[in-house]
Amino acid sequence: MFIAPHTILHPFGVNLVGQYLRCHARFGFRASSAESVNWDKKQESSKRGRKNKAPAETGLEVLCDDGFGSVNVKDYLEAVRDMPKDDGGPPRWFSPVECGRPVVDNAPLLLFLPGTDGVGMELILHHKSLGMVFEVRCLHIAASDRTPFGGLLQIVEEHIKYEHALSPNRPIFVIGDSLGGCLAISAAACNPKIDLVLILINPGEPFKMAMVSFQNGHSLQGALQKFSDSLQSMLNLISGSGDILRMDNVVWKLRLLMSGAAYANSRLHAVQAEVLLLASGNENLLPVGEAYELFKTLKNCKIRHFRNQGHNLLMEYDFNLLTVIKGVNLYRRGRKRDVVIDFLPPTFSEFKKTFDKDYKPLHQLLSTVMFSTLENGKIVRGLAGVPDKGPTLFVGYHQLLALEKTSIVEGFLKEKKTIIRVLSNQLLFSEHFGTLRQEFSLFDSFSVHGAVPITPTNMYKMFERKEFVVLYPGGVREALHRKGEGYQLFWPEKPEFVRMAARFGVTIIPFGCVGEDDFMELVLDYNDQKNIPYLRDGIKSFNEDLPNVRATVTGEDGNQALHVPGFLPKLPGRLYFLFGKPIETRGMDNLVRDNKQANDLYLHTKSEVENLISYLKRKREEDPYRSIVSRTLYQATWGASAQVPTFEP
Repeated sequence: MFIAPHTILHPFGVNLVGQYLRCHARFGFRASSAESVNWDKKQESSKRGRKNKAPAETGLEVLCDDGFGSVNVKDYLEAVRDMPKDDGGPPRWFSPVECGRPVVDNAPLLLFLPGTDGVGMELILHHKSLGMVFEVRCLHIAASDRTPFGGLLQIVEEHIKYEHALSPNRPIFVIGDSLGGCLAISAAACNPKIDLVLILINPGEPFKMAMVSFQNGHSLQGALQKFSDSLQSMLNLISGSGDILRMDNVVWKLRLLMSGAAYANSRLHAVQAEVLLLASGNENLLPVGEAYELFKTLKNCKIRHFRNQGHNLLMEYDFNLLTVIKGVNLYRRGRKRDVVIDFLPPTFSEFKKTFDKDYKPLHQLLSTVMFSTLENGKIVRGLAGVPDKGPTLFVGYHQLLALEKTSIVEGFLKEKKTIIRVLSNQLLFSEHFGTLRQEFSLFDSFSVHGAVPITPTNMYKMFERKEFVVLYPGGVREALHRKGEGYQLFWPEKPEFVRMAARFGVTIIPFGCVGEDDFMELVLDYNDQKNIPYLRDGIKSFNEDLPNVRATVTGEDGNQALHVPGFLPKLPGRLYFLFGKPIETRGMDNLVRDNKQANDLYLHTKSEVENLISYLKRKREEDPYRSIVSRTLYQATWGASAQVPTFEP
């Protein structure tokens, strides 16, 4: 077990160290470790070569094994049984051996503050995954310890201040469960100038259960019994937990929790830290849940609900805390989050959950087919014609409702183990939109798998890091097009992405995508809705405070009003992609200043996208498995995992 000298505020007793090492040695951590188109040959080669910086390495491989799922509740129970319950020592910090050392550079510190049981092992299902990107330390409080809340707070504060003094630019993440949540809030309120990120698990539980009984006039004994029952529900499978559940210890824990809650509640207004509230169970449904009351009170707060999960959220087998942190864009290594530099590539478990579970029904209906163009101009099934290295910019057409986004991400991860950074509307990342979806949802998976707000700065950084980037110049106007506008491009007039691509020598790959009309028929578009007073007012109200990425674009192409179009589902057809010949911009720095040259390349790229769309619309008529009926029969014969054939390109 790695224990740096500065890690321990109150040193381990020899007994505890030995038993802990023996208990957890078996949980040891092992870190996972085309022909270019000169389009018209008009461009002049620049004599000034440009060297792009290599992308900053995070130390994490794409689809690496994060260890999530390798440890279960049984392991937690064994760990708690083997931990000393009463060694007479004071509260102390320990670094779980299974966390190992972080594999990312400048990893932030993560402190776990336990609930009323005080063991400090509640993160065990997450130790391996969190240990890859955080320096993890947990607080252990012995069952018979009688340190008052103020003393516990002093221990936490001293450690936070010491670590902040060592690395003032490194954020400190603090995870608090029950009593730990009170400590986390109190520490943040008392240290507003220290960069803290709080993650509070089910705030109010189990304190609420005891206090409701007490405040309704029941006896203190009744409140204690309810609290004991609540504590027992968290430890009901643990044999040998008698020290924790002894009545004198239960009485002390209840009083400790009550004093901590009172202290924290009186200082909520002083909390300046980022806060993420994680609530589970139907008792936390909006708008009555205690988590929601905290959400309304705290200044810089996000909330996610897990209604189908139990109260012991950290013990749920399919709850991955690191995935949630990534999904809400909370992970950072500096004072401010950088969506490009702080991005962590998806792990294998995240890929499996997203595409083998969450999106599996949709992708089975889409039955996506991808084609690419080889150097000799031959079109082949798969992504063999796509470059293996960046910087690369994929420029294409937005399907209705952005139907194709998840398919392109899955396709590149599966075949090329490559992350596609999809430039997306800033709405998906705005705080306003976050309040509209206060449950961990499929939208959060966009961030997990690389979606990034569309800004010139973000494009600049990703090109500099030689990443694969997807751009939809048509934006929301294209994704929410009107009746009769299917497969029409709504690109702005200014060729800005061409200039930036040329500046970094980016390879531009136009691509076409068809299939939206195989799945839905648009029956109520924006023009229809704006003529219906109730719907028109709703659209106006919804869009008032939202960011507009095309505020400077005039005319119809600048209309980015967000709305939900009405459509009727159709018998599912199929989704097709075709990636065209790469367009090299290396040596074309002159495009940055030459308006005509830049515009010519811009129009050429747009024309290529239109040609690719036309090709797919024509060729899909030759696909004998375009219908879901024929695909179902094929897979019934050859197996559900069999690749369904398509037309010959």
